Amino acid sequence: MSKNTVGEMSFLEHLEVMRWHLLRSIAAIVILALVAFVFKDIVFDKIILAPKEPPFPTNRWLCQLGDLLGLERICINQDPFTLQTVKMAEQFSMHIIVSLVAGMVVAFPYIFWEFWRFIIPALYDKEKNTARGAVFFTSLLFTLGVLFGYYIISPLSVNFLGNYKVSESVISAPTLRSYVQTITSVVLAAGLVFQLPILVYFLSKAGLVTPDFLKKYRRHSLIVIVTLSAIITPPDVFSQVLVALPLMVLYEIGIAISRRIMKQQEDEQAAYDRPVKTKKKQSAEEPETKKQKSAQEPETKKQKSTEEPETEKKESAEEPETKEEVTTKKPWKKPAPKPDPEDETEPSE
Repeated sequence: MSKNTVGEMSFLEHLEVMRWHLLRSIAAIVILALVAFVFKDIVFDKIILAPKEPPFPTNRWLCQLGDLLGLERICINQDPFTLQTVKMAEQFSMHIIVSLVAGMVVAFPYIFWEFWRFIIPALYDKEKNTARGAVFFTSLLFTLGVLFGYYIISPLSVNFLGNYKVSESVISAPTLRSYVQTITSVVLAAGLVFQLPILVYFLSKAGLVTPDFLKKYRRHSLIVIVTLSAIITPPDVFSQVLVALPLMVLYEIGIAISRRIMKQQEDEQAAYDRPVKTKKKQSAEEPETKKQKSAQEPETKKQKSTEEPETEKKESAEEPETKEEVTTKKPWKKPAPKPDPEDETEPSE
């Protein structure tokens, strides 16, 4: 297809470029999912099913901390429960779903890089400079969120939901599907929640979010964070603080980022307004210079008018001198006529 103008593409050409970015991203997910599908023993035994076992690092550390502080309630997941399947194809379907989720989590930096490559040609040079490092920071925050969800929120959620009972007469028999859905949803949700600073950054750049707005709804956000941490953690203050503290820190980081962006925009606006002010000053100074010139013109005219009589007086003073010089000179006499030669030749009678 031909381009309409130099450096611009048509709508169909944009779709073609986006299609190739999507195909490469999907190919990366499929390849990593196949790798996870092959190594199912590592993916399930060492990763997916590990948070409900006592040797899991978080469970072991909390039990050691509980022994030091005398808090037995924070020692979690010491009685591992077994999972069951109800349908014939449930284990196979969960195997495929877990492999796809693992491929998507591992391939997230590459997926975002492809997405960024599609967007960056439409940005100006100034926007490219301000958004430099977006792929790195986005991937870093997503990885931190996944690790936080897996090592902190997942064991607490598994302990709370696996041991929660409404009555002793009800037998709890969690299925593999419900367990996998809990782990994957918690991990992916934590990874997305950790993108809050990036979201605040772009919203502040667009002018949709301000530091005052975030400060105004800080109390509301704290209530939501504490409520969420109280739901997914055991009924103790330590576990709630353990989950709520990183989320509160992320919110404060978002406020700091928004404040910095607003300050940069104010500095840029001030730098942009300076040439306009100088032009206004120059335009305001021009009438003053005109007034000064107009005030100087009458003075020059006066000087000329005062100089003219002096010159006239000088000329009038010089004129009598010339007249006197003329009178002192001898008067001019008419020369005598020459004699006619004919008169001399005629003889006298």
